Amino acid sequence: MQAPCFRQAGRNRDVTHDYEKRVAQLQAQKPLEECYPRLPSREEATVLDRKLDSAAHVQLVANELQNGETVTQHGSTTLTAGSKLVFVDIQCEDGSIQVVSQLGKLTDITPSQFKNSTRTIRKGDWYSFSGWPHKTQRGEVSLLANQLPHLLSPSLHQIPDTLDDAETRARNRHVDMLANPSSVQPLLVRHHIVQALRDHLNKTQFVEVTTPLLTAGAGGAVARPFETEATELEGQKLNLRIAPELWLKRLVVGGMSRIYEIGPAFRNEGVDATHNPEFTICEFYEACATLDSLMTKTELLLREMKRRIDEARATASSGPGSPGSPRLKDLPEVKLDLQSPFKRLEFLPALESAMPTPLPNLSTPSAHENLLSLFVAQNLDIPSNPTLPRLLDALAAHYLEPLCDQPTFITHHPAALSPLSKHFRCPTTGQTIAARAELFIHGREFANMYEEENSPFAQRSKFLEQLRYRAVDGEGDGQKDVDESYLEALEWGMPPTGGWGCGVDRLVMLFSGRERMSEVLAFGSLRNVVGLGRTRR
Repeated sequence: MQAPCFRQAGRNRDVTHDYEKRVAQLQAQKPLEECYPRLPSREEATVLDRKLDSAAHVQLVANELQNGETVTQHGSTTLTAGSKLVFVDIQCEDGSIQVVSQLGKLTDITPSQFKNSTRTIRKGDWYSFSGWPHKTQRGEVSLLANQLPHLLSPSLHQIPDTLDDAETRARNRHVDMLANPSSVQPLLVRHHIVQALRDHLNKTQFVEVTTPLLTAGAGGAVARPFETEATELEGQKLNLRIAPELWLKRLVVGGMSRIYEIGPAFRNEGVDATHNPEFTICEFYEACATLDSLMTKTELLLREMKRRIDEARATASSGPGSPGSPRLKDLPEVKLDLQSPFKRLEFLPALESAMPTPLPNLSTPSAHENLLSLFVAQNLDIPSNPTLPRLLDALAAHYLEPLCDQPTFITHHPAALSPLSKHFRCPTTGQTIAARAELFIHGREFANMYEEENSPFAQRSKFLEQLRYRAVDGEGDGQKDVDESYLEALEWGMPPTGGWGCGVDRLVMLFSGRERMSEVLAFGSLRNVVGLGRTRR
């Protein structure tokens, strides 16, 4: 193995000096290639690990091991050392186990060998220890070493005691996780949420599918797509999908009556506290589901997610071998009432109740101008490119969303806001509205659901209206024609279908108590990811 190259770019002097000292310290002990050994056969290591985990979980007693049998445990370390007695805390996925290494308990080991072997142990090193399991007076499991520690992988950098600067944390995610173990919590919460979604849907006979990420169009939502190309398709513009919706509904047409997908979606738009151009989405579609049944299922899903998180937090303190993660022990509890039926607000009646003047008839040609006049009369900020949908969205954000601190469904949106859903006439206001609901919590949207439009004739008309709005606001996916391929699929007959979608990242924010989406993504927002690629090469 060649001598190490001390890479200077992107380091400050203290970091570089520490790195050089650490490498020199290790080289004084052994050749560097010996600091990264292979493990024994996986079968042997697994059996030994399981013995210790199981023993800890059932409050090990000393006589459980026969004939002086020993076990081996691997993990990342922290150290408290003396000249003849060393305490090493091993951090592993199930928690922390203390190893006690005492010179007098080791056979044929000199004080010099003991000192040389233990003085290079550093926080963050990975070591393997062998010895006898032992229960302390406090009932904690420890390991009494009968061999010198075996280095598996050294940390060449000093792990900081704290890491507070947001930019530094974002650009060095792995260091952030080592210095701030709580930063791992959102990733564990994500695991539980995705498992809750999958388990609930699988239990109710849904089938998980995978649909294309690269497409020739980007329908299914109003957003600007990322564009790319493939070398095999010269001259063909491709898009990263903004939603899997139209693909999934084609599968419903094909006879798959209960399907879902959990995966990435991409929208070439802004980065802020609740948005990132790359995000995780869950959508499911169920033949013959109604809006009411979708809202009921939403309540069940949220309750199951909270139950999973609460259970993981509760079991986290049970020690090694417990089903929870110790890093969820201090996860803040979500103060939400998910047991009571969620509140429901009908979009137009609730809006008119909150406003000093009634809404105009939104189906007339003058609706846009009348709505603009209403904004002026009420001294409301007019959004950029104020199409009818944008104006209605702005009214909802101003009047309705602040009413949604506890879980609330906003239902029956104006037809202009929902081009892919069924429409009908509101018996209260006489306006044309959509069979749609959005779930809001703390004034933030978490899920969207509606009864899907399955008439190719009505869908064509709605696509044309959507294109007119896009021509005015200059945003969206840039599509200039209706999606004839999707309309042709509808011509084969799609049953009445309920569709549901949620942003998984926002659910992780909710249940981990985080306020920024970048905190719940493994490597932060797109800005953080791009910045990470510019660090030391």
